Amino acid sequence: MIKTLTKHGNSLALVIEKPVLELLGADADTPFEVSTDGQVLILSPVRDADRRDAFKAALEKVNARYPKALKKLAE
Repeated sequence: MIKTLTKHGNSLALVIEKPVLELLGADADTPFEVSTDGQVLILSPVRDADRRDAFKAALEKVNARYPKALKKLAE
């Protein structure tokens, strides 16, 4: 699916159609986490903040403990 951005005041907006929202189990009140790798925009519905925070903490711990191995895997 290719989308274009829509002017919204001084910003741009991305309209997400109802079937996609239903597939995600999201609605107008669902918070989304927005992240990027510098080239790709990632939108993720926030489900369980405690679980997300625990995962991020674990990921940071692994990245701190094994930076050289992870860098080699990425090559």
